[in-house]
Amino acid sequence: MSTSTRAATIWDRTRLGITIGSVILIFLAALEALAVTTVMPVVSADLHGEALYAVAFSGTLATSVIGMVGAGSWSDAAGPRAPLYTSVVLFLAGLVVSGCALDMYTFLAGRLIQGLGAGGQTVALYVVVARVYPPHLHGRIFAAYAAAWVVPSMVGPFLAGLVTQLLHWRWAFLGVAVLTAGAFVLVAQRLRAVPLKVDAADAGSESGLAEAPLPASATGSFGTRMLLAVVVAVCAVGVGFTVELPPGFGGPLAATGIVVIGVALLPLLPRRTLRAARGLPSVVLTRGIIAGAFFAAEAYIPKLLMDEHDFSPSIAGLALTLAALGWSSASAVQGRYGDRLGSRRIMLIAFVLLMTALLAILAVVLLRSLPWVVVIGWGIAGAGMGLLYPRLTVLTLAYSTTRDEGFNSSALSISDATGSALAVAVAGLGFIGLPLLGSGFAAVYAFAAALTVLALLPGLRMGDPAR
Repeated sequence: MSTSTRAATIWDRTRLGITIGSVILIFLAALEALAVTTVMPVVSADLHGEALYAVAFSGTLATSVIGMVGAGSWSDAAGPRAPLYTSVVLFLAGLVVSGCALDMYTFLAGRLIQGLGAGGQTVALYVVVARVYPPHLHGRIFAAYAAAWVVPSMVGPFLAGLVTQLLHWRWAFLGVAVLTAGAFVLVAQRLRAVPLKVDAADAGSESGLAEAPLPASATGSFGTRMLLAVVVAVCAVGVGFTVELPPGFGGPLAATGIVVIGVALLPLLPRRTLRAARGLPSVVLTRGIIAGAFFAAEAYIPKLLMDEHDFSPSIAGLALTLAALGWSSASAVQGRYGDRLGSRRIMLIAFVLLMTALLAILAVVLLRSLPWVVVIGWGIAGAGMGLLYPRLTVLTLAYSTTRDEGFNSSALSISDATGSALAVAVAGLGFIGLPLLGSGFAAVYAFAAALTVLALLPGLRMGDPAR
C-alpha cells in the first residue's frame, strides 16, 4: 500500500463534500426514525388505528425493498447520483403525507411512500461509499454514519415526545420534512462535482475478485427483479394487515404470505442465502434476522413504557436515546478495531449484549415492575447492534467488486428491510392475538429473543475475507 493511500481519510479534499452530504442524509434519516418510534403510540391512538400499530413500521420497511432493488440496478447502470436524488424526494413526500393524514390509512400511505425513498437512499449511499472510498476507509465512513446518529439520539426521541406533548405529533413528521427539503439543496450542490460512475473498463477489484461471475439474479431482467420486490412488499404489508381478520382466516393467510416472500426473495439475494452458506450469503442472512429481532423489539419499547408504566412520550424516548448512543459508540469501536476483533468474535459479543437486554426486558414485562431496566437494557441492545451492523456492511463490500456492488448492497438492504418488516408484522400479530400471562408484550420480546438465537447460525459462518 502506498504512502498516499495510507494518508487518505474520509475528510480529505477529494472526499469532503460527499462525506458531509451523506452524513447529513443519515442524520435526517436517524432523526425521523427515532421520532416516529417515539410518537407512534400517540399517533395510533389519535387516528384510531391501534390494531395497525405494527403496520406503521412494517409497511415502511416492506416498500423500502422496492426502492432498494430499483436503486441497486439504477446505480450499477448509471451511478448512484440520480437514484439518491429520487429517493430523497420520495422520502420527503412520504413525510408530508403522513404529517397531514386525518386517518390511519392515509397515514400508512405516507409511510409506504416514505419507505420507497428510504430504501433507495440506503442502497445509493452504499454504492457511493464503494465508488468514492477505498476499502481501508469503509469502516471509517460507516463509523461516521453511525456518529451522525449521536445528535438525533441525544435530542430526537425527547424532542419528538416534547413536540407531541406541547404542539402535535404531526410536527414530528412535518418538521423533519422541512429539514430534508433544506438539506436536499445542500447535498445536491456537494455531489454535483463528484465522479460516481465507473467505466466498464475499470470494473474489477483490487481484492482479486474481478473475475468472479455475477449472481444469476444480478444479470436477470430488471423488470423481473422489480416484480419480485413488489411481491415481497405486498405480502409483507399483507401479513401485517391480517391482524384485522378472524384468526382462523388471518393466521393461514399470514403463513402463506411468509412462504411467498421466501420464494420471491431467492433471486434478489446471493445464491444459498437462505441456506446460510459461508461468506456473503451468511452475511446477508444474518443482517435480516438480527435486524428483525432488534426492530421488532424496539417498535414496542415506547408503547411498553407508556401503556404499562405511565411514562410520558418524552421520557419514554430516553430508551431510544440510550440505544442510539450505544449503537454509535459501539460502531466507532468497530470502525477502529473491527478487523482486529474479527467477525466471529463480534458476532458473539453482539449476541450476548442483545440477549442480556431482551431477557431483562422480558423479566420487566412479566414482573410488571422496575421499568427503568427497560431503558438501560435497550441501551445495551443498541451497543450490540452498533458493533455488529457496520461490520456486516463492511463484509458485504469486501466480498463485492464494482461489477456487483450495487446488487450485493441491494441484497443486504433487502434482507435487512424484509427481515425487519416480517418480524415487526409477526410481533404485531403476537401482541394482539397471543397474550402471554396477560400481556402481549411478553410475546413480542420472547419472539425477539428467539430470532436473536437463530441469528447465531449464519452469524458464525460469515468469515473474514482477505483485504
